[in-house]
Amino acid sequence: MHTVTVNGISLGYEEAGSGTVVVCLHGFPLNHHMWRDQLSGLSSQARIVAPDLRGFGMSEVTPGVVTMEQFADDTNGLLDALDINQPIVLCGLSMGGYVAWQFIRKYRERLKGLILCDTRAVADTTEGIENRQRLAKLVHEKGPDAAAAAMLPNLFARTTIEERDEIVQFTRQMMLNNQAEGIAAALLGMAQRPDVRGWLPGIDIPSLLIGGAEDKISSPTEMREIAAAMPNARFVEIPSSGHMSVLENPAAANEAIRDFLDRL
Repeated sequence: MHTVTVNGISLGYEEAGSGTVVVCLHGFPLNHHMWRDQLSGLSSQARIVAPDLRGFGMSEVTPGVVTMEQFADDTNGLLDALDINQPIVLCGLSMGGYVAWQFIRKYRERLKGLILCDTRAVADTTEGIENRQRLAKLVHEKGPDAAAAAMLPNLFARTTIEERDEIVQFTRQMMLNNQAEGIAAALLGMAQRPDVRGWLPGIDIPSLLIGGAEDKISSPTEMREIAAAMPNARFVEIPSSGHMSVLENPAAANEAIRDFLDRL
């Protein structure tokens, strides 16, 4: 694990391999460990850089609200801190995808490819915003356990829950290793994120969209619609997986990513 100072805070990150730089942005409320199978499985083909976003894992917490734009600015700062000047492939799952939209808007010239995993283009509904605000309050009162209890039931395919408890517990531990203030700040930031569906036709960067066949949060139908709206995107459905496709079925996810990197 490495740390570097970015935008006035200490940011933790892990990296492996060499070649095309693929920056992997984790989902909520997780950390870089969710990319364990990409760090090991793709490092023969690419340089995988997986940061802990501000407020998560080994990265410093800033209380209040942390927006998706702030996470994107931190990602840009990380590239500068690591002297990565060549165009990168940006890969984000769920909240990491929300960060990717903002990165595209502000730092498009740094991108040569885009991998969006189990994410959404639509903003939260009024009810969704209220739910995030309520959970943020609960996390402040009861700690990371409250976020784990709210999130875990929706993250996995049925077979993962029934037959692969190691993955569920590994994910739960990632959540519990975060600080309440960081979790709450990201919740409030996600609640503020814009609807980006109108941006999609203008995003012509070569893009791979990946989604778990049993994803309850960002369904394969929804992911297909995002891909269809983007001029240079294709969607790959990952079998036997839910919202955590890259962790639940890394063989299929990595195969899709390898194929995409080859085509680039």
